[in-house]
Amino acid sequence: MSNIIEFPNREQIYDQASLWIARIDRELTATEQQELAQWLAANEQHRAVLFEMAELWDKMDSLARLADLFQAPTQQPSYKPRFYGAVAASFVLVAMVIGWNLNPQLHSQLLSISPFQQQSIDGVYETAVGEHSSVNLPDGSQLVLNTNSRVTVKYTDEHRLFLLERGELNIEVAHDKNRPLSVVAGNKVVQAVGTAFNVRIRNDNEVALLVTDGKVLVAKQETQPAIEKIVAKRLPTNAMAVAKGEKVVLGSAQETIAKADDNDIAAQLSWRQGNLVFRGETLEDALVEINRYTAVQFEVTDDSIKQERIAGLFKAGDVDGLLAALEQNFNIHNERVGNNKIRLRAK
Repeated sequence: MSNIIEFPNREQIYDQASLWIARIDRELTATEQQELAQWLAANEQHRAVLFEMAELWDKMDSLARLADLFQAPTQQPSYKPRFYGAVAASFVLVAMVIGWNLNPQLHSQLLSISPFQQQSIDGVYETAVGEHSSVNLPDGSQLVLNTNSRVTVKYTDEHRLFLLERGELNIEVAHDKNRPLSVVAGNKVVQAVGTAFNVRIRNDNEVALLVTDGKVLVAKQETQPAIEKIVAKRLPTNAMAVAKGEKVVLGSAQETIAKADDNDIAAQLSWRQGNLVFRGETLEDALVEINRYTAVQFEVTDDSIKQERIAGLFKAGDVDGLLAALEQNFNIHNERVGNNKIRLRAK
């Protein structure tokens, strides 16, 4: 079984086109329409690939919106990607097999995800496996919790404290220079005054941080006396600073700040729309991520497929769609063992 063949330029076009269709489905902002126009104008293949993928995905709504925004190409693209069974197929056939629909009004029905809005007070907020929730905070901040997450929130006159006990959160912080907002995850403290960032507890030692707006400071607390006393004051100016478009895995061996481009950010935050985007991860790594959204556990009994590269947009928690895609596009057979276990092997 062959892995994905590396064609960076073409892979990038399909990658970007996939994300643009997702954005079109949830309706483009005025800024995004301008950015899409620029992207289409940058390369003649962009327009052809975008419409080709929309047709293959049978996304009539997307095609209609594309037609409203831009003139459809008059001819088919001049090339056919030879890696159709890998990179291209992963973005086209996977989505077609699953029959995905990005209409936000259908998310809770299709994905068993139950987003909700509520006015918050101090307390504990949590989600079960396969759920995500959105909370309007009293200071104007917006908190979104991913699957199987739990956070304790406490507001005082001096600070805004979020103790992330498990899982992942995304927050748009309302500006308040007199009350910094601190997220404590493990023994790491991420502090901001007004910004947007994502925090995920990966394991006992590592916390993944992605900043999408502004800048945050990061500190490590060796001890945990009274958390409120630790974060009541601003972190020192010599603390690690992570800015917009940057990411870092806190607690990792290197703990190096890296750049995150728009596609990387869109993929990492796709869970907020109830989706998972993979861009060439191994099957083994993809299953670790998928397991976060379902009680079903996967067992790979054939080592030859563990390193098979997976790319595409999947509905979080849609096990049947995932299995169909793996079967038809990657020749990976599945066998159900009871209600909550599935074995995977090469055909």
